Amino acid sequence: MKLSGEWKLKWFEPGKVPSLEIAAPSYIDHFWMGASVPGDVHSELLKKRLIEDPFVGHNDLASSWVEEKEWWYRTTFLWEDECLDEEYLHLVFEGLDTYAAIYLNGKEIGNTENMLVEHTFEVTRQVQQGKNVIAVKFDPIAIHMKNKEKDYWCSYGKERIWTRKAAMNFGWDWGPRLVTAGIWKDVSLKKYTKAHLEGVHAKTVKVEEDKALIEVEADIKQSFKNKETLILSVELRSRTEVVTSETDVLYRNGRTTMEVPQPKLWWTHDLGDPYLYQLRIELKDESGAVLDVHEQSFGIREIKVELTHENGENLFAFNLNGVRIFAKGANWIPVHSFIGSAEDSRYTKLLELAKDAHMNMMRVWGGGIYEKDIFYKECDRLGLLVWQDFMFANALYPDYNRNFMLNVKDEITKVIKRLRNYSCLAIWCGNNEIDWIYDRKHSDGEITTPFYGERIYHEVIPELLTELDPGRLYWPSSPFGSSGDSDHDDETVGDRHNWVVWHGNVEPRKKGEPVIQNISLEGVSFKQYKKDYTLFSSEFGMHASSNSHTLSKYIPEGEFYWKSAEMSYRNKDHFHEKGILLMEGFTGVPDTIEEYMNYSMLTQAEGLKYGIEHYRRRKLYTSGALIWQLNDCWPGTSWSMVDYELLPKASYYYAKRFFAPVLVTLDHDPGSDLELTVINDQLQPVNDSVTLEVLDFNGATVFSRKLDFEAEGNSVLSLFKFTEEEILQGKNAGEVMVCLSSRNGAFPENRYYLRDFKEINYPEAHLEIEESREQNTITVRADKLARFVKIDVDQEEVLCSDNFFDLLPGEEKTICIRSLKDHEVNLESLRVSAINADSVKATETEAIQL
Repeated sequence: MKLSGEWKLKWFEPGKVPSLEIAAPSYIDHFWMGASVPGDVHSELLKKRLIEDPFVGHNDLASSWVEEKEWWYRTTFLWEDECLDEEYLHLVFEGLDTYAAIYLNGKEIGNTENMLVEHTFEVTRQVQQGKNVIAVKFDPIAIHMKNKEKDYWCSYGKERIWTRKAAMNFGWDWGPRLVTAGIWKDVSLKKYTKAHLEGVHAKTVKVEEDKALIEVEADIKQSFKNKETLILSVELRSRTEVVTSETDVLYRNGRTTMEVPQPKLWWTHDLGDPYLYQLRIELKDESGAVLDVHEQSFGIREIKVELTHENGENLFAFNLNGVRIFAKGANWIPVHSFIGSAEDSRYTKLLELAKDAHMNMMRVWGGGIYEKDIFYKECDRLGLLVWQDFMFANALYPDYNRNFMLNVKDEITKVIKRLRNYSCLAIWCGNNEIDWIYDRKHSDGEITTPFYGERIYHEVIPELLTELDPGRLYWPSSPFGSSGDSDHDDETVGDRHNWVVWHGNVEPRKKGEPVIQNISLEGVSFKQYKKDYTLFSSEFGMHASSNSHTLSKYIPEGEFYWKSAEMSYRNKDHFHEKGILLMEGFTGVPDTIEEYMNYSMLTQAEGLKYGIEHYRRRKLYTSGALIWQLNDCWPGTSWSMVDYELLPKASYYYAKRFFAPVLVTLDHDPGSDLELTVINDQLQPVNDSVTLEVLDFNGATVFSRKLDFEAEGNSVLSLFKFTEEEILQGKNAGEVMVCLSSRNGAFPENRYYLRDFKEINYPEAHLEIEESREQNTITVRADKLARFVKIDVDQEEVLCSDNFFDLLPGEEKTICIRSLKDHEVNLESLRVSAINADSVKATETEAIQL
C-alpha cells in the first residue's frame, strides 16, 4: 500500500525539542501544515506562501534559512490485516533527502544518509492493528558536517564532499544554491509471504537472424522460517506471442534462459522501432501460489562500445544491433531545483522534444540524481539511449573513510540493480570530469592532496559492475582517455569535453603541464570547433538567454533590461565576459535586452550548428556529439537548448535541422572553398539531388547548380567543391545567402551566410502575418530578407513547428503553434519580429484572417 495520503510538516530549531517527544504517537500535530509526499520542503512553503518564489529575483537568498532548520514529517495509516508466521512487512522509502531518522509508532527504526537511493525497513513487529504513526526527521546538513574535514578541492559547496545528495543543490554554474529536504519519492508498506524478489536482471545474451537468447536472473530473499523449494516463472509477451520458462530457485537465486523466435529488436527511434516486450516474473511456492511479481518492459537489443576502428586506430562508437551509430543528443540535468515536486509530465515533454529534434542519446550528468523511473521508461518508449554517470562530479570524495565508503558501496549496488534492466541504458560512467580536473588542478598547485575518490571509480564501481552488470561498458570518467603523456581530454582516445569554446581552454595539454586559458575573441570563439578531431564529444556548448516570457516572469519589475543586477544574477557562470566575447566575435556586443536575447540565441544556434556539422562530417572517426545541455532547472541564462518554462531556444529549432537523419552541409571559412558533404545516418541509401543556390538579399539568383548524388546507408559522401569566386559572380560575400535544398525532400533545407553576422549589412525588412485561430497557425512573409524571424508568445510551454528562421523576399512560411500542456495558445500575446524587422502583433496587421 502506498502511503501518500495526508502528511504533515513542521520545522524546529535543531535539537531544541527531544526527537522521541515529536515522534510519539500521542504528539499533537493538529496545527502542522499539510504536505505532499512525494515532495519537498521548499515547494510546500512556497505553496503555503511562507516563502517568496525562490526563482524570482534574489528570493533564493531569502529562503536560505530553510536549510538551517530541522524538518519533521508525520502521517498516520490504518492497518487492519495481520501477519501470519511466514509473513513479513517492509516499509519502503524510495527517496529521503537526506539525513533522516525514521520513527514508527514512536520507535526509531533507522537512519539514512543518502538521498540518491531507496531505503527499506523490516517492520513486521512494529506495525500494529489499527492506527499507526510514521514520523521522519530531517537534520540540517550542517549538523553532520561539524567535524568533517572539508579542506580539499570541491566546486560549489564543500558540504557535498561528504553528503550523498544531488550536488547541484549546492549551486552550479547554471543554477542557484537551494539545499532541499524532504520525502522526495514514494513511501509504501509491502507485505510478503515466505519470500520476495530482491533483484531481477533480464538481459539479451545473443541475437541471431531468426532467434534471440534472453537470460533472466533473480535474487530471492526468503523468510528465515521458510525452507521449501521456490519456483521462478518467466513470461515474455509480444503483441502476438508468448514465450515462457520456469526454474527452481537454488541458494536464493533463480536463473533461466529463453529462446525468442523471430525477435523484434529495440532500436533508437531514428533507426527503427523501439519495440518493447512485456516481461513478467513470478516467484511461486511449491503449491504454485504466487509470492511476488516483477513486471517491466523489455527491449531485445545488443549494444556495445567499439574502442578500435577497423584500420586499428582508436574509436569510441556505440554499436546497436550491429550498426555503428552516430550519437546525437544532449546532456541532461535535473528538471527542477525542487526535484521531488517535479511532475512526471515534465520528463515526458522534454524527452519528446529531444526525440523530435532527432536526438538519440541523453547523458545523465553526474552532479544530479539517478533519475526517476519515468525518465528511463520514457527513453525506452521513445528509443533514446542513455549514457549514465554515477553521481560524482567535480570534487574529491573521502574514499579513506570507512563509513562513507560503505554508504557509497550500498548506493552503487542499489543503482546498478535498479537501472540495469532498462533497454535504453548504453554505458556506465564513473564520474564527471574528476580524473581530468584532478590532474589540471594538481599541476597548478590548487590541489595538494592525494586523488581522494579514486578508489570509487577505479575499484569499487568496476568490481560491482563485474558482479551485477558485466555486459555493459564501464567508462571510469568523462572525459577519459589519454595517449602517451596527454591529459584525459585527449582528442585521440576516449571521449572529450570541448571547453576550448566558451571557457577558452588551450589544448592539447600534457599531464603535469600548467593550465592555460585564452579568454579572448579568438580563444572562446565557436570557430574553434573545426580544430577538434575528437572521437566522441560528450560535452560542449555555449550560453544563450532564456526566452522573453521566462525572463520577464522571474525578474522583478523595472529590472528587465540589459546589464541590470537582476539580469546578471540569472547567469551563474563565474566569468560573464566569455558570453560577451562570443557575441562580440560573431554578432557584436548587444546594447539592449532585446539585442541580448537575439544575439546570444543566434550565437548559440549558429555555433552549435557549426560544431555539430563538423563532427558529423567526420562520422567515420567522430562517433557522437552530446550538447551541454538540453534543459534548465530554474529560469536563468545557461547553456540549455530549452529554457525553464519549456520554451525552446533558437538552438533547439536549429537542432531539428542539424541533427536530421540526412543532411547536406557546406564547409566554408571566409576566403576558402565551399565543400558540400552529404551525411546519411539512415540504414537505407538515399538517391537525391541537391540544389545549391546563391541569392542576394533582394531574392535574385546569383548562382545555381544542381548535383545528383547517391549516398549509401550510414555513410558520409564528399560531394563537390566550389570556389568563392565561382559562386559569387562578382558579388560581395557579405551580400548573399547560400541555400541547399533537396529535390525529393530527403533532407531539410540548409542556409548559410559567407560572413559573420556583424560583417553583414542586412536590409530593413517589414513583416506581415496572417493568423488562423481555427488551425492555430500563422503565416509570415517579408518584403526583404528577414534575418532570424522570432515568434514570441507570452505563455509557457509553447512549441512552434519552426521558429528563429530566415525569410527571403516574397517567401512565406506557415507555422503551427501548440501548447505542450494541451491548453489554448494565447495568440493575443503573439509577437513576430526579426533582427532587422520591427515586432508585429497579429492584431495590428490588416492581413489577419480569423
